[in-house]
Amino acid sequence: MVDVYAKCLYMGSAAKVFAEMPERNLVTWNAMIVGFLQNKCYDRASLAIREVLREGSVMPDQVSFSSALSACANMGGLEFGRQLHGAVVKHNLIDLAYVKNSLMDVYTKCGSSGDAFKLFRVCSERDVVTWNVMMMGCVHIDSFEEACSYFKSMMIEGVLPDEASFSTVLHVCSNLSTLILGASVHDQIIKRGFEKNNCVRGSLITMYTKCGSLDDAHKVFKDIEDPNVVCWSAMIAAFQQHGCADLVVESFEKMVGKGIKPDYITLVSVLSACSHTGQVERGFEYFNSMTESCGIIPGSEHYACMVDLLGRAGRLHEAKRFIESMPIEPDSSVWGAILGASRNSGNLEMGRQAAEKLFELEPSNSGSYILLANMYSRAGMLKEADEIRRLMGMNRVRKETGCSWIDVKDRTFVFTSHDRSHSMSQDIYKMLAKMEELIKKKGYVAEIEFAVNSIGEHKERNLWHHSERLALAFALLTLPKGAPIRIKKNLRTCGDCHIVMKFASEIFERVIIVRDVNRFHRFANGICSCGDYW
Repeated sequence: MVDVYAKCLYMGSAAKVFAEMPERNLVTWNAMIVGFLQNKCYDRASLAIREVLREGSVMPDQVSFSSALSACANMGGLEFGRQLHGAVVKHNLIDLAYVKNSLMDVYTKCGSSGDAFKLFRVCSERDVVTWNVMMMGCVHIDSFEEACSYFKSMMIEGVLPDEASFSTVLHVCSNLSTLILGASVHDQIIKRGFEKNNCVRGSLITMYTKCGSLDDAHKVFKDIEDPNVVCWSAMIAAFQQHGCADLVVESFEKMVGKGIKPDYITLVSVLSACSHTGQVERGFEYFNSMTESCGIIPGSEHYACMVDLLGRAGRLHEAKRFIESMPIEPDSSVWGAILGASRNSGNLEMGRQAAEKLFELEPSNSGSYILLANMYSRAGMLKEADEIRRLMGMNRVRKETGCSWIDVKDRTFVFTSHDRSHSMSQDIYKMLAKMEELIKKKGYVAEIEFAVNSIGEHKERNLWHHSERLALAFALLTLPKGAPIRIKKNLRTCGDCHIVMKFASEIFERVIIVRDVNRFHRFANGICSCGDYW
């Protein structure tokens, strides 16, 4: 009865039955601990194992400890996890793989990867779960290169990956944007017979999307006979990130027409697509039908999309009224949308109000300070801009250094603004000069308002030394003729670089794909997939 109620998400009823039991054995206690874990009542799972250990009438086993440790991992309970580690040793269960994997999971998720590594090293037998835990732990702390190393070592040791292994390493490839590695993992997936697993397929679509290959992502999707909501959502997100708003709406309507209910993430992608194409009425139509048609209560991401939708359409005052009517407290994504829209429309006062909210919510985020300082600079209010920069210094906020990187064969080359550290620097700057000459013949005029940290005649020259242009020049020198150029950037690409990329795609007859911190821009024949609305 306890187990039935717990698995049917009625933990209150399970607890009531448990409390009325005249006798409780290990199976009963485990049903409660596992039930609390499955229902995400992590603190209550921890209390249950404490009570078992305190009473001493029941001897906990590997199920008891592993479930309690999983609860610790999910709620970040490092200290209690250490106490359970001691209890595991005391009960002579430390050598059981199930328990040791759960302990490593606690340490990796709670930021103590050193302890996890110590346990990993003394493991006499490492099964696929052991390797998965270490890979997921690395992902949890954004140590993606190390996660890749674990995957490769697992393969070398002859441990066959499962769907969790493949999904994790594909997530790593997505974050590193390494198409070559992602494609090789895809080969392994086919060899191991996981190509029809929907979880893996969804990860494959996301990997190809974030590595800039929308065509490959679409091929994976088209090969799925009966895609579930995860696969549909991954494909819809792919179209949205690459600026294909019409395909987002078309795919969404197809999915709904097949009787598949969209999930929380699907609606974020759809609303974002409406925002980036100025479809205000359609966006509100989808937003207003979320709860009734899809059974989804709008969350902060959905509200942020709607604020962004109004802001990008220049309806800032409506956006502000929308924020005031929100049933939840606006978070940083909402105020960030207002700040971005204020920058685009030149509404300094509303931008200042949004930035001040962001200073409170995210005091260490340099982007908000820089955006406001740049707005002041463009308005000629240099004293106010300097004041914002001084505020950054007082709060010890540092601006992230902008950089762009590109993969050539099996190597990654990184560029910063004015970079001359590369062995081919002389050739790169010659190519840059050639690009400038050809683009100016096409009618290019520099938009020097994007050179916010330069003065006088240096403004245009500094624009030409932006990191993504150096990466483009290097790619033109090193990649085969006609091959697509994929550039990654850690910040938002500037408007002037966006214009240059459009001209370059036409002049050099190349497809240029730029992945910045917000989205993908696919330049071909002088046109960008974003429609200059990003």
